[in-house]
Amino acid sequence: MADGSASVMDYEEHEKTYRNFINFSKVAVLAVLTFVLVIAMIGFGEVAGTVWASITTVATVIAVGIGLATGDKGYVAPGIVFLFACVVTIALTI
Repeated sequence: MADGSASVMDYEEHEKTYRNFINFSKVAVLAVLTFVLVIAMIGFGEVAGTVWASITTVATVIAVGIGLATGDKGYVAPGIVFLFACVVTIALTI
């Protein structure tokens, strides 16, 4: 490196990697928050909570796959599942 033979940085590839990392971070945070709600469903919802938790878990796994494959707007599918999980958790705890 000191002899001047350093390679030139590929900024386009760097930006692509950064966008993918940010997308993964958004999707992962939404998935973790949804799984926290799944735990609350199981804890407070008795049998109905367990059924809804199972449905939400499957939906979250599918949404994460869609989100990671979609690109920059990949947080939309996990976000919809997260909002669904919020509504179900509130309904189960009332």
